[in-house]
Amino acid sequence: MRLLRTGSFAFATVLAVLFFSTISFGQTKLNYSTFFPAPHANSVLADEWGKEIAKRTNGKVQVTMFYGGTLTPADKCYDGVVKGISDVGFSVLSYTMGKFPLCEVLDLPLGSKTAATATRMVNDFYNKFKPKELDEVKVMYLHAHGPGIVHTRKAVKTLEDLKGMKVRATGTTAKIAGALGATPVAMPMSDTYDAISRGVAEGVVCPMEALEGWKLGEVVKFTTQNYGSAYNMVFFVVMNKRKWNSFSPDIQKIIDQVNEEWIAKQGQTWDAIDKKGTEFAVGKGDTLIPLSKEEDARWAKATQPLFDEYVKEKTAKGLPAADALKFCKERIAQLQQ
Repeated sequence: MRLLRTGSFAFATVLAVLFFSTISFGQTKLNYSTFFPAPHANSVLADEWGKEIAKRTNGKVQVTMFYGGTLTPADKCYDGVVKGISDVGFSVLSYTMGKFPLCEVLDLPLGSKTAATATRMVNDFYNKFKPKELDEVKVMYLHAHGPGIVHTRKAVKTLEDLKGMKVRATGTTAKIAGALGATPVAMPMSDTYDAISRGVAEGVVCPMEALEGWKLGEVVKFTTQNYGSAYNMVFFVVMNKRKWNSFSPDIQKIIDQVNEEWIAKQGQTWDAIDKKGTEFAVGKGDTLIPLSKEEDARWAKATQPLFDEYVKEKTAKGLPAADALKFCKERIAQLQQ
């Protein structure tokens, strides 16, 4: 009798192991890498993306978040997805300059007034052109922060006021600042607060959300609303292609549906963060300076050489640069009507 009970217990244990193994083998686990810290609104939304996919797949797909660049740093995030270090990655296209030549048009000062507009446009751009430079991965969706505009210690109401002013800017934003007549000063965003407070820099080009996120609203005194020459930095959410191809068509369809919904959610999140940044900065004494239609047009015209340079350089590489630029400008105009 004792032998029978022991045998029954062993048989039940084997069944349990097989049962739970079946559940485990029926799941696909995705490691998701982002450089944003866990409390940031973008991280919260990314986590919700994973939970929504888990919910709609009845737990067949589980997403584990890795925040703060702990799995892959921001500038290695894309390659980390390609190599399979992470299954999903969220970072910035321009952090690896030269790798995405056609997509560089998206970071130019296209004049989008909201993150929602820019985010919709960049996804429409991807769907139309399907840039081969992104073929190494499966693109979940792209998105863009709110308009990057000028914030300074002294009032800037005209282009002449900005001329020669030392402004923190890097990469494409440095080209924009230079085209507007400022003197770009390259430094990490983490050093910008001290630089402005000590006079090493006299301003910064960035979206409103950074005035709270990096506390820059405490050291800048004026925000010039140069929307006609504003840029929107583009972010990616991509998946390892082998991992994507391992999913059945029904799972892929579910993920694509969630991605489409998250395009709108992501744009709305960026705009909400911008609103908070504006409220924070104004509460610290920041004065908002709107430009007249005529003055704003002057600023936009000053950045025209950047577009000409893009078209010339990328066309020489055999890319449809002129069509890409035309599409971006026209799509933004349509969305902002």
